[in-house]
Amino acid sequence: MPRYGPMFGPDVTFLGVDRCTIDEPGTYADADVVVIGAPFDGSTSHRPGTRFGPQAIRTADYLPPDASRHSLALRVDGLQDLRVLDAGDVEMFSGDAERSLRALEEAVTTVAGNGALPLILGGDHAIAFADAKGVANHHGHGRVSMIHFDAHADTGDIEFGSLWGHGAPMRRLIESGALRGDRFLQLGLRGYWPGPETLAWMAEQGMRSYEMTEIGARGLTACLDEAFAIATDGCDGVFLSVDIDVCDPGHAPGTGTPEPGGFSARQLLDSVRRICMELPVVGIDVVEVSPPYDHADITAALANRVVLEALSGLAWKRNGSGWDPARPLLESR
Repeated sequence: MPRYGPMFGPDVTFLGVDRCTIDEPGTYADADVVVIGAPFDGSTSHRPGTRFGPQAIRTADYLPPDASRHSLALRVDGLQDLRVLDAGDVEMFSGDAERSLRALEEAVTTVAGNGALPLILGGDHAIAFADAKGVANHHGHGRVSMIHFDAHADTGDIEFGSLWGHGAPMRRLIESGALRGDRFLQLGLRGYWPGPETLAWMAEQGMRSYEMTEIGARGLTACLDEAFAIATDGCDGVFLSVDIDVCDPGHAPGTGTPEPGGFSARQLLDSVRRICMELPVVGIDVVEVSPPYDHADITAALANRVVLEALSGLAWKRNGSGWDPARPLLESR
């Protein structure tokens, strides 16, 4: 049951949008997007604190709640041109990962089944299992591809004696049959994990992972072009999962497992915008924001803008806007 309250943060919504209630579909019958908070960090392997991420992402903005969020790049307002509502946080318990993920999956399935795009604010990345599976429960198992931004593959098997660690959701999704391994695209991987055995399992599934060295050598645009073609081949929709640690810790310090050498904030925002402008996105999550490690709210502000950039891209796509983001901001008349 989604709720607000002291366990889950103050009684606020994403940038002041109207509220709705997941188990009352009439409250979001006209919604394009429903925001769901997933305050869970019970599977974290290093630094905790992402249970506070949803509220930090909701409020990390210097503009007042009633201000315009008119995109200078796209000439749309994602909060006005779309009907965006906030259902609050799903009750999630750090001591019971399976129960928590079941509750989140049910909430996401319900929202998707009632015609809205679920946009989930995490929480650690274990929630991606519930998020993407919930969307696939509605659109059809094997019919949704994944574009996954992350420093880490998150394809581990059993970690700390559990199947549900935040380093394992992508393996669980593929094993469940909800998502196809050969329609699973990962961008931003780097560092020193996982090892050869896990990489071999990933290759067997047909996964495509773009490590940062390849992105640097080929260029991000070329890698995205290739990923888009794979993601839309034989699938009806795309789930976008953004782990904020895909960005270099200089751009996203407030996260549980920072890894140097990642995306810039600009690269991530441009990528998310392009995905939502060009692809049939059916679900989104933004995860691994850990406010206790986030000096000056740098990471929460970036995650907030990832959400806004996604909403702007969705609005641009739906409205059939002819505005070209490459045109000058100001043109003489």
